[in-house]
Amino acid sequence: MALPPTNADGEGSDAKTTPETPTPAPSSNGQSLLASLLFERREQVLDAWVQAQARKLDRRAGRRPDADVRAECTALLDALQSAVAGDSTDVKGPEYVEVTRLVDFMSKDRARQGYSPTETAVAVFSLKDSLLGVLEEVLADQPELLVAEIKRMNALVDDLGLQTFEAYVAGREEVIVSQQQSMLALSTPVVKLWDGIVALPLIGTLDSERTQTVMENLLEAIVETESQVAIIDITGVVTVDTSVAQNLLKTVAATRLMGADCIISGVRPQIAQTMVFLGVDLGDVVTKATLADAFRVALRLVGANLAAASPRP
Repeated sequence: MALPPTNADGEGSDAKTTPETPTPAPSSNGQSLLASLLFERREQVLDAWVQAQARKLDRRAGRRPDADVRAECTALLDALQSAVAGDSTDVKGPEYVEVTRLVDFMSKDRARQGYSPTETAVAVFSLKDSLLGVLEEVLADQPELLVAEIKRMNALVDDLGLQTFEAYVAGREEVIVSQQQSMLALSTPVVKLWDGIVALPLIGTLDSERTQTVMENLLEAIVETESQVAIIDITGVVTVDTSVAQNLLKTVAATRLMGADCIISGVRPQIAQTMVFLGVDLGDVVTKATLADAFRVALRLVGANLAAASPRP
């Protein structure tokens, strides 16, 4: 039976049930019992949902403000009411597009703000408590229907919980990738040493991904500073194997294509022995043991007049 519309006083135009405790039933127009409950008991479900989250997260640091939680729950509950109206519980179906969008946004937002998986999942799984209380109250005299509706409700909320977890993991991965990119940018600074000379000190390892960042930063710096010489200092590189050497040569080749000379400094005895053992050929690339030695060579290449630049005693 379809639910009658209510006026401002809460009285239905065609109501046949008592106004105190209406007992929704599946309607003839296809509206589900759950949709009817969400319509009739919307505020009751909403209040219980917000309270359940506050109760479960009461002792956790950084709990979201109640106003924010209620706003999220209100939007999600409205979307859920529309989705279950057709009696579908398939969260991958077209009816649940808005529901999953809100769940994804909520989960990723919590992931970006540093919330734990538990704190994020509680936002969805606590809906069970509020719906269970309403179902038990409305269907107390219909145990078989109550059991069936609880099973459907549990399956629906569980699927939304899985969606929450997937979105949370995706959100954390986005945070990790963003942090890696920030650290990568910080670990490949290009320093201007002199007019026409830039230096790129490398620390750690030099894999393919970092090589791309090194190339981009170095080439951009060469263009911006109109440098003629670029020094790549590998003093902070732990080990140099065939892969690292090839990545260095790629960077040198890219630098030369920009019209600048390239010098590799910081070649320690252990690194030199390793490169010889591996048969790595740097060709005609100028290499120096220290950054200071490389800087002297670079100054000669740009024709710097150190005597003129030196301060008078």
